[in-house]
Formats: sequence, C-alpha cells, structure tokens
Amino acid sequence: MLEIWYYCPFAIDLCLKNVRRAMVFNEDTGSRGNKGGARAMASISLEGLSKQYGQFRALERLDFVAQQGEFVTILGPSGSGKTTVLSLIAGLTEPTTGRIVLGGRDVTATRPAQRNIGLVFQSYALFPHMSVFDNVAFPLKVRGVPAEDARRRVGDALDLVRLRGFEDRRTTQLSGGQQQRVAFARAIVFQPDILLLDEPLAALDRMLREQLQVELKQLQRKLGITTILVTHDQEEALSLSDRVLVLADGAVQQIAEPLEAYTRPANRFVAGFLGTTNCLDGEAIRHGGGNWVIRLRSGEELPYRVSDEPSGSLVTISIRPEHVRVLGPNSERGVPATVIESVYLGQTVRYHVETVHGTPLIAACMQTGRPYPPGASVHLDWDAEAVWLIPEGGTSRAKAQPAAPELLRV
Repeated sequence: MLEIWYYCPFAIDLCLKNVRRAMVFNEDTGSRGNKGGARAMASISLEGLSKQYGQFRALERLDFVAQQGEFVTILGPSGSGKTTVLSLIAGLTEPTTGRIVLGGRDVTATRPAQRNIGLVFQSYALFPHMSVFDNVAFPLKVRGVPAEDARRRVGDALDLVRLRGFEDRRTTQLSGGQQQRVAFARAIVFQPDILLLDEPLAALDRMLREQLQVELKQLQRKLGITTILVTHDQEEALSLSDRVLVLADGAVQQIAEPLEAYTRPANRFVAGFLGTTNCLDGEAIRHGGGNWVIRLRSGEELPYRVSDEPSGSLVTISIRPEHVRVLGPNSERGVPATVIESVYLGQTVRYHVETVHGTPLIAACMQTGRPYPPGASVHLDWDAEAVWLIPEGGTSRAKAQPAAPELLRV
C-alpha cells in the first residue's frame, strides 16, 4: 500500500508551500491552476516497463495500454508486483527499463506533481485537522485555483459522491464509507488525466464494500476517466473492470476481459487465483481413428475431439465448482462419488467430494433442500462446455469437447 501523506499540520503546510512552488504544468497538461475547464480523457501506455531492486526483480517487462475511459484492474497476490506498477505510474518509483506514456506524452522522467494523476489510498490519507471541504479543495489550493472556482468544483465533486452538506464536518466525524467518498472527491476534483486506486475498499466491511463497488463503477462511467485499480480481491476485479491484468511474481499471466479471464484462464495460476476451480492434471492421448482422451492421473479418461497438443502432452483440466451438479445416488447420469464434507453457505452448499477413482472435486450448488451429509453416495454431472483445457506451462487453447462426465471411463 502506498503512503505519501503526513498528518502533522506543520508538515502539511510546509508540503503545500513546496508543492505550490514546484507545480508547473507544461502546455500539454494545461496552465497552472487548470483554469481551462474539463480535460480530455487520456490513455496510458506502459512500454517495456520493469523494476529491479538489486538482484530482486519486482517487475518483469510489462507492455500494456489502457485505453481512454477504460477501467483496468491490476490483480495479484501479495508480492506479485501490482503496487510496483502503481508506484511507477504515479512517479513514486523510477523504472529500471521502459517508459510511461500518458495521453501521448512521455512522463517517465516527470515528477509526480506534474503528471496530473488522481490517487486514492486504502488508508484514505485524509487530513484530520481539516474539514471535508478543505480536504477536497486541497489539490485545487496547491494548484492556485481561484477561490470561487474551487468552491464550485468542490461542490460538484461532493455532489458526485453524495456528500453535499458535509462540507463543514471534520473527517473524524465521518463513517468509513463517507471518508472513502471524500477521498474519491479529492482525487477527481482537479480533473486528473487518469485515476489510480490502491485497494481503496479493502478496509471496509463486506456490505459497504459491495455498495461502494457499485457507486465507484457508476462514478467512473459518468466521468469517463481512465482508471487503474490495484487489488488482490478477485470479486472486486471481476465486478468493476473492463479488463484485468493478472500478475504473479512480477510477471503478467493474462490480460483479458473479466469473463474471458474467468472462463478461459491462460494458465493454472489464473484458473486457481480467479475464484475456486477444480484443476485435474492429465495427459493428452491420441487413440486410433483420430479420437483423443485426457488420461487423468487417477486413471480416468476424459474424451474430447479437438486438440492442438501433440500426443503425450501434459495438460490441466479446469472445471469451476458452480458448473458441477450433485445428483442423487440413483441417477443414471454422471460419475459416482462420495461426499467428504458439505459446507452450508446460505444460498449455496459447497461439497468436497471424491470420485470412485479417488479424484477430489469441489461442487457449489444452489441450496434446494437438506445438504447431503459426509459419507453420502452421489453422482457428479457437468456440461461439456464447462471444461477448459490448459496445456502444461502454456496458454489455454481449446475447450474439451465433449467433456461430460458420463463419457469418463470408469
């Protein structure tokens, strides 16, 4: 998480003076004070970007373009390099290689104050000794925006985040959700070219977080501002983004629309990180007559018709739990299995099961009656279209067709 604010009033006032002296915009970003009205949306291009600390490479070569008005989420676990990317874009860290182009302007060597970027932090980074109005007006003050214009802009920003009437309150008098709205208002009040969000909803409870996800998406769509979110929350990334960029160990794993990344993961990491999935390892085997099967390690064979893999290739089958149906023991469809554990989650029940060949699977089913208890005999069923084939160590290429469980050799 990025931390660049200090709460000491003396330090704030000193910082304000220094930033004001340093705040000089070039002709491409508008005059000092941004008196020219609304800015055009800007794209951002990361070209061959990498970052290394001594022998540790925090970010491998990254090439990516966020289009004007696009909402992109950089998603990954702790240590994946996502915050490094955000720091590089914001200008808080210098890249080892590559360049950053914002709205057609190379800003790689440009100071943070001159990049015209809005930042929202997980910790809100609000000034507790200031009112809501003064917090939101702070970026305008350091830019020398006239008081009357600043008052209008602050009012407009507070209207957008539904906090009109809160101008005179101290931020310590606000709830967590209200404080986050103030942080959003402060980040957009000076009409930034792009908006960077560093896990801004992580500190909120689930209900409030889901509510603010909806509000954030509506706000971003209304403003049309290019937005880059950094998070480890898969649900947040899928619900907010136009595209997701999945990182692991400083390297890009996949860049895709949320639906594609979830249903067609590029590799085993993406399949397992974007929600829960059943990953079954096997080998692609070509039989006589052009028929193919995926022979699982348990010995089960899953027929399919199309493959780009040579015979003998190691592959992984991905089946999402919500696509696995749990049927009664007398069903004539599916694969016989035994319930190991059932977890009641309200609307759904999550079953941990094991097939007759010892293959463990997870199924997530809508709750329509009493869950099957541990030890119960069931059958597992799924549609052929629910299975996704991932080559060993490579990019997924084709769905297994057909891949229904009744075709398993048992």
